[in-house]
Amino acid sequence: MTKQQELEARLNAEFSPDFLHIENESHLHSSGRGSESHFKIVLVSDSFVGLSKVARHRLIYRLLAQDLQQGIHALALHTYSREEWAMRDERLPESTNCLGHGK
Repeated sequence: MTKQQELEARLNAEFSPDFLHIENESHLHSSGRGSESHFKIVLVSDSFVGLSKVARHRLIYRLLAQDLQQGIHALALHTYSREEWAMRDERLPESTNCLGHGK
């Protein structure tokens, strides 16, 4: 099982999301293609209703704490309630290259 699949299983079990998108973005960083160190996570769940972005992110970081100690360098977290996701027209946020990419 890849790290991405592990993250997906853990997040699905914890949040029962309406939408979950996990993208390995390691190739946008100096770790390079084939690495599993940088992930973008878009998670839509009504578990987030009434929670600040910081509180939402803390829930995810707590859940994935062991992964962060074992090779994951960074998570780009985008967390929404169903209503917030609908207000975005269900559009995925864009990613940018790391400033250190290619150096």
